[in-house]
Amino acid sequence: MSQQSAVATDDTLTPDTEKPTSPYRWRVIDIVVASVLGVAAGLVFVLWNIVSNPISAPLAVLLPGLQALVGGGWLFAGVLVALVIRKPGAAVFGELVAAAVSALVGNQWGPLTLESGLVQGLGAELVFALFLYRRWNLPVAILAGAVSGLALAINDLILWYPGSGSAFSTIYIVAAILSGAIVAGLLSWLVVRGLARTGALSRFASGREARTRKA
Repeated sequence: MSQQSAVATDDTLTPDTEKPTSPYRWRVIDIVVASVLGVAAGLVFVLWNIVSNPISAPLAVLLPGLQALVGGGWLFAGVLVALVIRKPGAAVFGELVAAAVSALVGNQWGPLTLESGLVQGLGAELVFALFLYRRWNLPVAILAGAVSGLALAINDLILWYPGSGSAFSTIYIVAAILSGAIVAGLLSWLVVRGLARTGALSRFASGREARTRKA
């Protein structure tokens, strides 16, 4: 083997000389972790399908439309997965996987659960896309949750509350946005920060940023 060939072979095997992969390209670990998070969120969805009913009914009696405050319990999967993975499509992926788990286990919405998951995931995805998948701070997370809540409200008003009056629709939309901002946005951001501090996200940018802040 010539010296030139040997050098070329050594360069190929040296990690420092490998071409960097695109920050937008999904790795195998991204798919695995996003799937695990999506399934875990889906199990929370299943529980929330049951727990939310006794909460939403009194809210609806108190002020029709206020029941949308429980909506955040079905919105956090997209924001959570996106904050961890930080890749295009992560919000839609996370919300769809969680919705699929909820639908497979069984709920009152059936196949429309997947449609809702897609719409809600797209709402959050739009915000991260607007920031070119480069901003993952608290304000962006809250905005993503809020827009996901808006998407939920519009979808619900079309599917489940057609012909609703302007007062009901306004209250429903505002309540869903607030719920999305707090539960899907703020709480998801806090969860990711907590996970990052434990070192569980060490192979992700979200985990490396946490270590940098501590240093």
